[in-house]
Amino acid sequence: MDKKMILDDGLLEQFLLGELDADENLQIEQLLVSDAELKAHYSHLEQDFERLGLDNAITPPDFVKAQLLKKITDNIKQTKEVTLESNRNSNWFLGIAASIALLLFAGSAWMYNQLNSFKQKLEIVENEKLELDNKINTLNKQLNNELALLTTITHPDTEQYILKGNTLMPEGKVISYVNHETKSVIVNTERLPELDEAHDYQMWADVEGEMINMGVISKGSILAVMSYIEHAESLNITIEPLGGSDHPTVERLVTNVYLN
Repeated sequence: MDKKMILDDGLLEQFLLGELDADENLQIEQLLVSDAELKAHYSHLEQDFERLGLDNAITPPDFVKAQLLKKITDNIKQTKEVTLESNRNSNWFLGIAASIALLLFAGSAWMYNQLNSFKQKLEIVENEKLELDNKINTLNKQLNNELALLTTITHPDTEQYILKGNTLMPEGKVISYVNHETKSVIVNTERLPELDEAHDYQMWADVEGEMINMGVISKGSILAVMSYIEHAESLNITIEPLGGSDHPTVERLVTNVYLN
């Protein structure tokens, strides 16, 4: 399904009226998100349908007409049974007037219900489009983040350092990727043991004996982006209270590595 096919076969109109199957609806929704021209055409079509519903009278169903015509016939028969000529004429005209009023009321009510139903369908379509747009935006952000991480890791100037766990965490291991050209640091934390909810891992850069915060390592993510610190001599990871600390808890240093 492409744009030309949609426009030539009137599929937008069928989509707007809810006459397509689920697969066709999904394809058109995806094209509306990616094709600005098609989306603009769809918006004009929505406006045209709404104006059509407001500006043109909608013929009531046949069963409504049949019931109202029967009511008119019954009223006419009832007026013939009145003995006084003046009452007969008066009742006959009143019956006709009441029937016409009822016909107009029923037609207006049916048209109002149809218009409300049409607006509800349009609202459902708009909500589905909005939800789809949000999902696509989220996926695009995730994809961009992953591409940025991959670009940094595979960059020819990126240096790899392995932080092995000490006696406090002998099974621990962290792989860090440091690029001094792009000033970026990424760590792979897949081999870090899971902490309880009250503690976090925090990374520090040693610059001339001073530990500078590089950030708290996010729980649940394998690759984490840390702050790049100029002139760092080593990378260090400690266990800190939830949310991190202003200064490292040296006695809870679990791994470190010296940079070249």
